[in-house]
Parts: sequence; structure tokens; C-alpha cells
Amino acid sequence: MTDYHGILIPQSELDFAIPHFEEDIPLYLDPFLLWASPAQQDQMLHTGLINAFNQLGHSYCNGQEAEAIENLIKASECDEVGLGSSARRKGKRIGKEKAVEVLELFKIIPRYRDQGFRHFEEIQFYTEGISKDRISDIACNFLKSFLIDFTIDQCAKLGIPTEMCTVADLYDYRKNGFEEAENIQLPNHPQTNQPLILVPKRWLRFTPWINYDDYFKSHCPLDDISHDVEDIGRIEVLNYNRENYGAIDSYITRKERTGNDCQNDPLFSQIPIVSAKRKLKLIAGLPTGKTDNADQDYENAICELLPSLLYPQLDFAQAQSRTDSGSQIRDLIFYNNRSNEFLKDIMDQFDSRQLVFEMKNVGAVSRDHINQLNRYMTDTLGKFGILVTRNRLSRARFQNTIDLWSGQRRCIVTLLDEDIAQMVELFASKQRLPLDVVTKKYVEFSRACPS
Repeated sequence: MTDYHGILIPQSELDFAIPHFEEDIPLYLDPFLLWASPAQQDQMLHTGLINAFNQLGHSYCNGQEAEAIENLIKASECDEVGLGSSARRKGKRIGKEKAVEVLELFKIIPRYRDQGFRHFEEIQFYTEGISKDRISDIACNFLKSFLIDFTIDQCAKLGIPTEMCTVADLYDYRKNGFEEAENIQLPNHPQTNQPLILVPKRWLRFTPWINYDDYFKSHCPLDDISHDVEDIGRIEVLNYNRENYGAIDSYITRKERTGNDCQNDPLFSQIPIVSAKRKLKLIAGLPTGKTDNADQDYENAICELLPSLLYPQLDFAQAQSRTDSGSQIRDLIFYNNRSNEFLKDIMDQFDSRQLVFEMKNVGAVSRDHINQLNRYMTDTLGKFGILVTRNRLSRARFQNTIDLWSGQRRCIVTLLDEDIAQMVELFASKQRLPLDVVTKKYVEFSRACPS
């Protein structure tokens, strides 16, 4: 979204997770972060969230089943925030049967019937098909009014354009239900015109603090469920939990006790220097070609190295990114946030809003390799590409890149093993930016081109 609107600020300096237009961000709003927050505002929002969810149970248990079911179904999907794993920013609500299964917990488990949930994430320990994406969406819907105010504030600060949008299903705490729709000034999706709602980074995690996998691995009393631990499946665990609330209560108590360790996940975390050096050593020891999957090992190592070496000047790295047609796969692509003079120059000269890196673990780069990268340099990506390979280009292949510059004003810069090694050295020493190596290679290429 920031790229589309020309907001030249990297993700690391923003208070929210930058939405993607094409797909969800694989992050989730973790309600526990609000509970554990030292900020009174977050704690109050968590209280409101839990009260809203428990109100569903109260209504369900007191003769308002249809209303409670309808509200839970409405709360189960929040497309406007773009969090989760959907490839199209479009999710699917739960059905009536699943909603009833969740709400029945208020009847069959005495603790929830009498006192309600203290962390509604607990529903995933009893109900098949409820996991982190559903927990996140329910939280977002109950908190949507706050998130809208947050979005409006961020857009005003950054100059992000807004338009009048129709937002459905806003929760009203006074009525204990969802309003059908409301017109609000928000940023929108340029193709679908659907409203976009921003979420604070401080609430986001890749895996929520309270989650089924953690419970199963570290706390679930497997021996009490079955003597044959290897055959225990999720359904057996869920059934056991319904009859043994004490196991869940003990787990939740432990997670609360260690809640100070619960921190939001950074949207990108650089690998340690020692890991970067190990990757470099691995690359140096790989043969060229495909023997023993050397080509895949090479690509994997480069894909793990470059996002760390080039961060934060280049951000939002995506490995194995398909073209729009789905017929071609680019090895590594970065968004160009133009936070550096070199990157601004690349944008100005080659219209490169995104930078594509193509990895080739070959002894000698061929004409086909050059042409493949050239095909990726479309109007969408711009006319600047980087070929990461093992050895220096032959004179003929280097002339191919010069000819592309002369005929089409396209630029292909090559990074070799020695360049990657120098980037790792700069990453470790912190004396200069590893991106400076790419800048140097670009300057060398420019000098070789006819004026």
C-alpha cells in the first residue's frame, strides 16, 4: 500500500503492518498481547474484547441462540485487515454448525457457563477447525472500531489518501451486536475498492502465545488420553479437553505466568552474523550444477542471506514469486522503498518499484540465463535486475548485458561469490552497508556501457 501511494518509509519505521494488495500478510492479531501490555488502553481493549465474546455465550444460554450464532458468524472473518494466509485477501466465515459448536462450550463446560472465558483463544482447544487465523479475525472484528480510528490517524500522519467506504459489521458494545454497515473515510484497494484497515505492529505475532501446537507439545497429558501416544490425533485431544477443563486451566495459568516473555514478532528479523558466515561457507563449498541438489541449496542459502544483508534498505523480500500469469517464477524479489540514494536512482532511471534477483548455480552463465532475467523486467518490476551467480560472465555474455542496455535501456548487474562474501563482511563489521556492494557493481556496469 505504501509503495502504491509513494510513501517512502520502510516497514521498520511504521507503527502498522503494511498491507499487501494481492494477498494476506502471514501475521495474526494475538489477543494475549493486549492482555499482557503495560498500556492501560490495550488492557481495556482486551477487557472489551472478552466481554463481547462472553456476551455471545450469555445470549446463547438465555434463549437468544439465533442472535448469538449470527453474531459469531459475522465476527469470524475480517477481510479488511488482510492478515492470515489467503492468497486473495478474501476469507470465508464459519458456518452455523461450527458457530453452534463453539457456543455450546458455554453450556458443557461449567467454568465458561459460570464465569466466561478469560482468554477466548481457548476455544481452539475444544473445536476442530478453529485456529490462529480465526482467533485473529474474531479479535479484529470486535476491535474494528478502534482499528478504524487507528487507520484514520495513520493515514493523516503519512498522507495516505482515503475515500468514503462502506464498512460492514461494526460491533456496537452498547447494543451487544453488529451494525449492518457504516460509511467511513478509509484507504481502499485500488482494484476492488474494498476498504483497508491497518493493525498496530505491537499486536501481531506469527504464532499466538496461546496455541494448540504449544499445548500439545509441552502440556497436554498424552498418557491420560491413550496408552499409544503415537496414535493420538487432534480429535482425541479436543474430546479429552472438553471433559478435563483442568488441563486447559493449568496451561493458561502457566502462559499467564510467563506472559512477560510474550512479545510481538518483528515483521522481519535479520539472521545473526554467525549464521550469515555459515551460509557463506556453505555457498563456497557447493559445486556448480544440480549434483546432490546443489542448485537448490545455493538458492536457499542466497534467499536466506540477501534479505538480512540488504535490510532495511530493501524490504519485504519474497522468495519464489510467481509472475501474474503463473508461468514464470522469479527467485527473489524486494520492494524498493527508495530509502537510499542508489535505490532512488534505480527507481528514476529504470522505474523499478521492485527489484528482482535471479540465482544461477552454474559454472558459466548462458545466453538463456540472461534472457530469462530479461523477461522478468516488465513494466511492473522495472528494467533493473540482479543476477546472482558463481563466476564472472564471459566476454560474450557480458556483451549481451551491454547490448540490452544499448537497445532497451535495461540493466543487469551480476553478483558473484566474491561479492556476496564482501557483503557478509560488511554486514559483520557494520562499517558500511552491504547494499554498497550492489551500488559498486552498478557503477562498474555503467562505466562499461557506451555513453
